[in-house]
Amino acid sequence: MSGQLSGAAAIAGIGATDFSKNSGRSELRLAAEAVTAAIADAGLAPSDVDGLVSFTMDTNTEIAVARSAGIGELKYFSRIHYGGGAACSTVQQAAMAVATGVADVVVAYRAFNERSGMRFGQVNTSLVAQDNSSGTDNAFSYPHGLSTPAAFVAMVAQRYMHEYGATSEDFGRISVVDRKHAAVNPNAFFYGKPITLEDHQNSRYIAEPLHLLDCCQESDGGVAFVVVSAERAKDLPHPPAVIAGAASGSGNDQYIMTSYYRDELAGLPEMGLVGRQLWEQSGLGPDDMDLAILYDHFTPYTLMQLEELGFCGRGDAKDFVREPGALEVGGRLPLNTHGGQLGEAYIHGMNGIAEAVRQLRGKSVNQVPGASKVVVTAGTGVPTSGLVLTA
Repeated sequence: MSGQLSGAAAIAGIGATDFSKNSGRSELRLAAEAVTAAIADAGLAPSDVDGLVSFTMDTNTEIAVARSAGIGELKYFSRIHYGGGAACSTVQQAAMAVATGVADVVVAYRAFNERSGMRFGQVNTSLVAQDNSSGTDNAFSYPHGLSTPAAFVAMVAQRYMHEYGATSEDFGRISVVDRKHAAVNPNAFFYGKPITLEDHQNSRYIAEPLHLLDCCQESDGGVAFVVVSAERAKDLPHPPAVIAGAASGSGNDQYIMTSYYRDELAGLPEMGLVGRQLWEQSGLGPDDMDLAILYDHFTPYTLMQLEELGFCGRGDAKDFVREPGALEVGGRLPLNTHGGQLGEAYIHGMNGIAEAVRQLRGKSVNQVPGASKVVVTAGTGVPTSGLVLTA
């Protein structure tokens, strides 16, 4: 399948709502706005769409979105589990549907009021009460204080620091570069608000060693993409973002957001699995990438991804990020040029995919000159996914 999928489909349209802390409208309206905008951006009509893909966590059913956006009959619909880990998988599912002829125009979407509504970053006891295996898993961790995403990641971060000598300042360098990029992005929540490493170090602890500025912001908003065949995309208004690689992955002993039953705690083997698939499918490698959009809900996991994807060796990410300007435009590997989830918005990673498309179109506010190859990743710690997009 990988040989059939690579290069067969492309992202031809992107759409998004505004990003805020209080959208003032329903999640269904956010989804409909993003989907409608993506279809228009692709130069298509709602009646052209015959497939929809989203997250299991999205509250907007495909038929409700279809009604609200003026879409008619659907030949394909699919949903992906594991929160932010689903982001790139939605594009993978859409690409597979298009590549196999199951559908012709598939829209992937995600919309939520994650700040003004249900906040993912706080203790949520309903997760323990679920009548399923996830409820059972969470019931083991909650009594021990592992009851928020930050708490889960903090434990892994402590182990990573112990094993490889990384410091809180190394984590902070991710925050600083993301906020630098967000500061010139008018669509970013932190537009005009860069930070320094000192600001990062002085921000309060959420779960040691994670400071406030190590944690992504909670956001309201929606993002959507239109996926069509690579051949059809050539006739649409924008240069296509060809899906050269699309992969999903779950590692051994995967367990909720922190797989702490593994012998090795200080890594993300599921991301390593995704990376190996991406490089094999696309025929490209880390050195070929012009930039990277890495899922940055918590800064320590960004360093680990650099290692798992092969941009540096195990334990060497600290040295990678310490290199002056390495993660900025003109540097070794421009990172999260939209500002990431730390600076632009936390839309479960979907806004990162949109930024990758803008880079390939030459339309980013932090444009990497001649960008033609980009790797994108989705939620880390959980079963995850990734893309390699090419111009």
